Amino acid sequence: MRAVPGAPNVLFIVLDDTGYGQFGCYGSPIQTPNLDRLAKGGLLYNNMHTTALCSPSRSCIMTGRNHHANGVAAVTEMATGFPGYNGNIPFENGFLSEMLLQHGYNTYMLGKWHLMPSEQESPAGPYDRWPLGRGFERFYGFLGGDTNQWYPDLVYDNHRIDPPASPEQGYHLTVDMADKAMAFIADSKQVAPDKPFFMNFSTGATHAPHHVPKEWADRYRGRFDDGWDAYREKTFANQKRLGVAPPDAELSRHDPDVPQWDSLPAESRRLAARMMEVYAGFLSHTDHQIGRLIDFLAETGELDNTLIMVVSDNGASPEGGATGTANEAQFFNNAPEPIEDSLKAIDDLGGPTTFNHYPWGWTWAGNTPFRRWKRETYRGGASDPFLVHWPRGIKARGEVRTQYAHLIDMLPTVLDVLGVEPPETIKGVTQSPLQGVSFAHTFDDVSAPGRHRTQYFEMLGHRAIDHDGWRAVCPWPGPSFTESDQPFGTPITSETLSALDAHNWELYHVDEDFAETRDIAADHRDKLIEMISLWYVEAGKYGVLPIDSNTLARMMVERPQITKARDSFTFRPGTQTLPASVSPRVLNRPHSITADVEIPADGAEGVLMSQGTSAGGWALYLKDGRLHYTHNYVRRTWDTVTSEGPVPEGHHELRFEFEPTGKPDLAGGKGTPCRAQLYIDRQLVGAKDFPVTTPIMFNPGGVTCGANPGPPVTPEYTSPFRFTGTLHTVTIDVSGELITDAESEMRMHLARQ
Repeated sequence: MRAVPGAPNVLFIVLDDTGYGQFGCYGSPIQTPNLDRLAKGGLLYNNMHTTALCSPSRSCIMTGRNHHANGVAAVTEMATGFPGYNGNIPFENGFLSEMLLQHGYNTYMLGKWHLMPSEQESPAGPYDRWPLGRGFERFYGFLGGDTNQWYPDLVYDNHRIDPPASPEQGYHLTVDMADKAMAFIADSKQVAPDKPFFMNFSTGATHAPHHVPKEWADRYRGRFDDGWDAYREKTFANQKRLGVAPPDAELSRHDPDVPQWDSLPAESRRLAARMMEVYAGFLSHTDHQIGRLIDFLAETGELDNTLIMVVSDNGASPEGGATGTANEAQFFNNAPEPIEDSLKAIDDLGGPTTFNHYPWGWTWAGNTPFRRWKRETYRGGASDPFLVHWPRGIKARGEVRTQYAHLIDMLPTVLDVLGVEPPETIKGVTQSPLQGVSFAHTFDDVSAPGRHRTQYFEMLGHRAIDHDGWRAVCPWPGPSFTESDQPFGTPITSETLSALDAHNWELYHVDEDFAETRDIAADHRDKLIEMISLWYVEAGKYGVLPIDSNTLARMMVERPQITKARDSFTFRPGTQTLPASVSPRVLNRPHSITADVEIPADGAEGVLMSQGTSAGGWALYLKDGRLHYTHNYVRRTWDTVTSEGPVPEGHHELRFEFEPTGKPDLAGGKGTPCRAQLYIDRQLVGAKDFPVTTPIMFNPGGVTCGANPGPPVTPEYTSPFRFTGTLHTVTIDVSGELITDAESEMRMHLARQ
């Protein structure tokens, strides 16, 4: 089918973990000249809402339906069996890409996907929920929630690839994405210049790791030395001046979980300021790449007739913890980094050897003027900047729009602009009704009434509802961790839920209290009860119940797989890196890794099997003739066991065994201690006790046979350190069957005397 003549291109630019107070055009001191250019030539919305988390928000953008109706109650790695939580976006909830394909559009997806259960990221498929299975003709990006910007987990269309260059050669993912975006458009336009495109350009920025060339971070040297309170005050004043905050708005309170800047020791302030400099450089660098894409559209004559919508998927992220971290994997393993360790890495922050994230204070400041952050349904988690730019279709320039909107409204607005009705079927599947409403009527009418009157929120137990200018919020575990005296992820029980409904809902008249500063629940009990009742109506309508807030259980639960359960997994060199979700689960359990190799006369070196990166992982490898196994515990300790002698020439079985010697302490961020043992041809050649191992997950956590792509698990070699001998297979066995060899143990003991 050919598109209607003159149909506009559609470009979604979706940033990640970028707060309301972080674009320059929303008052931030961070320089975003290209986003500001779009704002000046288009519209800024100050009342756009997200779900407060990435996968759920992205599902809303793509389908025009609510996140629980999409089965995406949380990130897809936390999918459970409940219908609203299973991570499988139903095919009756069609994607915008699928719809526009029926109207003659090219469709391109670049960057972060994160819209299918993680166990479906397998090279064995199924591929029907990958981008090319959901209406995109081309894809270049990564499938999971985040990736290393220097060494990304790249997928091109339906297959994994290595990055085309190294960081030393100037590689960075955002630059690569912009290059590919322009190439995709140019490829089509040289053949069919009148064919419009829909592109979803979804950056890894500004999600951790905050990776950026050092010169970009250094532009901000000293700019944040006065701290997060000063940032908020200056940004809020700018927001009022720019009109993105009402003139009578009040700045929300100082967050109880965030220390006063002046109370911090000098070294802590130095570290926190540098972390923010790196973040600011990351956002400015991203803005520059967006500018390259905009310039390309202008150069090719496409910009004026391209409907551009820019948004973030949620508020700024708290995953760096109270002090920030040089390695975000520590957050996911409940193993926060001592500040002394972070300080040692201060000069490397943003570079290839770190996986860094800033502290809570900058998270809170990034969401100015709102309270709280990502994962929570206060406005700090659920309200974001939103820009619309379309010179041919919008007369207004540089104006602010205050009408209420939610991400589910983006798709209906695009269809409205195009004059396209939602399809009745896609690929033979009858479609469900859209749940969002168009806001296209606000483009040229600043006073047009909003049409989105009611919107529920639920994220990991944290709840809220908006209705006609009123907002009710029921925070879980509380308004802050300090005030609740309970950690994030505390599960809700039925008894807890009843108590929350009776006592913990807050009420705000956001038409008059922009930043949720005055809880008036006690004075408006009837209105509060009305709002709570309405939340339950919406929850029943969209599949929100039962509420599941147990984040640790959802991360640790065994995932459904495409094959029956088994204990033995055989790998071959030259095959694709497997994501952790479809790899053998080796953490906290006895297991063995056995390589079938041939060593040439002049010896061999390289990785036999690896999982993870410099952020955490393990590797079995040969170096200097000897067999080694290293476990990298979230970049805090590297324990290595080494064979006492070299591996001889010839055909051999090289084996590592993990034998537990204690129990894991998941709450304390420590995995199972073990006896690490090496064997050559089933003869014990090395043993060592590892006091602590990784408790919950490797992030990144890909498993590779015959190499270690990306930043290396151990500094003892340089990636990819491919094995130079002949590697036939590597088998990982998790049955618990280990070699019992008392005689070899005794020989090893006597040899040490």
